Amino acid sequence: MAGNEQQFAYRGIGVQILEGVRVLDLTRAIPGEFCTMILADLGAEVIKIEPVPSTESTPAEATISLTPQDQTRVMLYALNRNKGSVGLNLKTEEGKNIFRQLSKRADVLVEGFRPGVVKRLGVDYDTLTKENPRLIYCSISGYGQSGRYMELAGHDINYISMAGLLDLIRDDEGKPVIPLNLIADYAGGALYGVISILAALLGREQTSYGQHIDVSMADGALSLLTAVACNYFAPEEAPYFGARIHCGIRPACYRTYRTGDDRYISVGCVEIKFWKALCHLVGRCDFIAYQFAGDEKQKEMVSFFESLFLTRSSHEWLEALAAHDIPVARVNTLAEALSDQHFRQRGMIWEFDDPVLGKVRQIGSPIKLSGTSSRIKRVAPVLGDSTVDVLCTLGYSQEQVRELRQRGIIW
Repeated sequence: MAGNEQQFAYRGIGVQILEGVRVLDLTRAIPGEFCTMILADLGAEVIKIEPVPSTESTPAEATISLTPQDQTRVMLYALNRNKGSVGLNLKTEEGKNIFRQLSKRADVLVEGFRPGVVKRLGVDYDTLTKENPRLIYCSISGYGQSGRYMELAGHDINYISMAGLLDLIRDDEGKPVIPLNLIADYAGGALYGVISILAALLGREQTSYGQHIDVSMADGALSLLTAVACNYFAPEEAPYFGARIHCGIRPACYRTYRTGDDRYISVGCVEIKFWKALCHLVGRCDFIAYQFAGDEKQKEMVSFFESLFLTRSSHEWLEALAAHDIPVARVNTLAEALSDQHFRQRGMIWEFDDPVLGKVRQIGSPIKLSGTSSRIKRVAPVLGDSTVDVLCTLGYSQEQVRELRQRGIIW
């Protein structure tokens, strides 16, 4: 597995930090699946609990996919490596009984339904922890398990809108710019889910009890504004440059500029030493005192730099600015970023052989620990690839498994 060989030895033994932790994954969307993938990459045993296909099933409902060629699988494939899959009909009593048996042996459960759904299914925190008080139960939802918005439908764009974050991401004409679904889904939901689960696992070592984790993607998005919000909470404007950069002002020192080869570079001269270096380099020391000046002066400086950067290629500007220790980067396409040798040297591109798809590449884990590592142990599962093995560990016979499958209880 090229790119995966950075597995370190801990006291001479290859080990993963979450080895032995059992996770039940009830999630069906990016926030939960990315959360459990991180846990799986760190060594946790993650079993996806997926609905049994029916004539009413829709692509959004479920499954990693029934056919490897399905385009839905291509996207979900990248979020479900290192996991197993059990097809289970939770709308039946027998299906619920199997799930409760699994939950007795689990350390962590992650679900991403809207509030109230797990209660109706009979697999909610209160029900399951009666038989397994050590269970850590993580609920990831849009607006959380309480509050006036808890039942509202939503997606990333709605959560960052409600949190006041989208209002701060505007173009030069003042129109909100919609980012990729990285803020609420991935950061506010998935990453806070992982952090909370790891904290709860550590807490369980002290108390012997699990707990319910309530992750709200809107809460997570709002928390990312912690430093920016200081201007609002302070009695007077706080001297925080981040607020000046991001709250409606796009100063000349912190922008993207088009270059002569029709590419863009990003300039990040926030600290005064960098701004001075840039102004000296371009022969405009008169700009130094106006780094965060008002709109008219900013327009003048922006106009100057826009014209200047068009006179040379992006490569030439990168070399010139970097030589003077000025923060600069080319605005890479995704293809350029994925082929960049820096990320390859950092082990961020994982390659492995898949029995169906052949050679597969994925973005690797950014978690770098000296005594352990994230790695690929198995490719993403097809629906139900672990059902037989998992049920056998619960004591079901092969005949019982066949009978349950025939009746649509399992897949």
